[in-house]
Amino acid sequence: MTLGKRRVALMAAGLAALLSFTAACGSSGPSGASGGGASAWALTGGDEQTFRTSFQDNKIDGQFFGNDAYKQKIRSAVGAGQAPTLVFSWGNGGMLKSWVDAGKIMDLTPEVRKDPALAGRYLPSVAQTGVIDGKTYAVPNNGMQPVVLFYNKDLFTQIGAQPPKTWADLMALVPKFTHAGIAPFSLGGQSKWPQLMWEEYLVDRIGGPGVFNAIAANKPNAWSDPAVIQANTMIQQLVDAGGFIKGFNSIATDSGADTALLFTGKAAMYLMGSWAFPTIKQADPEFISGGKLGYTTFPTVPGGTGAPEDIVGNPANYWSVSANASDQQKQAAVGYLRTGVMSDSYVDSLLANGSVPPVNGIEAKLAKTDDPQYLSYVYGLASTAPNFQLSWDQALSPGQADALLNNLDQLFLKQITPQQFATNMNATIGQ
Repeated sequence: MTLGKRRVALMAAGLAALLSFTAACGSSGPSGASGGGASAWALTGGDEQTFRTSFQDNKIDGQFFGNDAYKQKIRSAVGAGQAPTLVFSWGNGGMLKSWVDAGKIMDLTPEVRKDPALAGRYLPSVAQTGVIDGKTYAVPNNGMQPVVLFYNKDLFTQIGAQPPKTWADLMALVPKFTHAGIAPFSLGGQSKWPQLMWEEYLVDRIGGPGVFNAIAANKPNAWSDPAVIQANTMIQQLVDAGGFIKGFNSIATDSGADTALLFTGKAAMYLMGSWAFPTIKQADPEFISGGKLGYTTFPTVPGGTGAPEDIVGNPANYWSVSANASDQQKQAAVGYLRTGVMSDSYVDSLLANGSVPPVNGIEAKLAKTDDPQYLSYVYGLASTAPNFQLSWDQALSPGQADALLNNLDQLFLKQITPQQFATNMNATIGQ
């Protein structure tokens, strides 16, 4: 695919997302569906086509939003009792827990007891992310999403380098790529949340999972842990070295511009969730089929106590059922979760799109796909990781998550110091 065709494809995808978003904003009423049928809101990009097909097959009224727009809209809708029947989330973190605590989400535990396969067909670590206080409130609806370090093999060949295994390796690559006129890393800084992946991995590599566990448990001064201070110091050192593409704070992830920088050869590396793979596959299939896309785990930090196999990201995305839905809508939604989600055709669709379903025993299916190496890599990465940390902005309360992203943005822009970041975030503990 030529660069011109890539641009056309990306512009078309952006227009489609805009039209879809505009149409979705016109939805009204509880569950947002005409005639009282079940409805659902989901994200554009990634596994959108799988959702669209399953919605159509199961008579679900589906609407689609960009990531940031969805988060704003769903918070308001749930709070006002105007949520869709099927509520899309990232699992048992702060946002979903706050809705459960407010009685806005249906307890699916009785349905799981009737049909254990409703939750039992999923990998245990992924299914557990739908459980709050021992009760099931959400089940997976798409592929596992560990954050992966993607890289452009052609650009590494151009400078005669290998992907980094340690933080020292990563820092050594920065001047080599910048000297060649190539941005070392793409980053959608305008969206803020992509910056969080750097924080999550570095804190885990330096201090292990216990550091964030203390933060999530609202322990006093947890944000002042030495691992957090060191991670943020390293982030600012990478910024100072020119590690990120110029103007990264003006690049929005929802537009796909940060992903495009990788496959158009403008940036050598890209730290992003595994959902970037289907996005790249759709935008530039030849980049995938031609073997130009590389992927590896986040580098180790010498002296760190975190396991090199630990991963961060989202075990999957999840469906919950709105407690405000009608009995008819709830019945339709639960039926969809039983037979519509992760059916054979649904799993095949996810795999064909480059996503890895969190379903037990799909190794044979993985081997028969167009991308067996990558898909098997993600499946193994996610199913064997000692710790799979849910994204912090989903694990924390909505108020803390907003403060985290805002302070992290200021940290990347060198507007605050690592110590000021810690002080600001310590003030949010317990909120």
